[in-house]
Amino acid sequence: MTTTKESFRVNGELLLNKIKELIKEGNVRKISIHDHAGKEIMSFPLTIGVVGTLIAPVLAAIGALAALIGDCTITVEREGSTSEQEMN
Repeated sequence: MTTTKESFRVNGELLLNKIKELIKEGNVRKISIHDHAGKEIMSFPLTIGVVGTLIAPVLAAIGALAALIGDCTITVEREGSTSEQEMN
């Protein structure tokens, strides 16, 4: 297994929707949120099976953060197999 990183720039209004979309994808291992200056504001790991009530407090915190922040960057660590990486 290999880990890849991907970054997205989003407006604070769209932050919560993007995080929910990433969680639904299922292959995300960790999500970090950085402000416009690159400072990490929030980081949380996602393990297999972490859904529902366990992730709800994190989503509530992200919702509150979205109301206060302007543009930000989401960095996502994904896990994929070596064979998938070789095919791309």
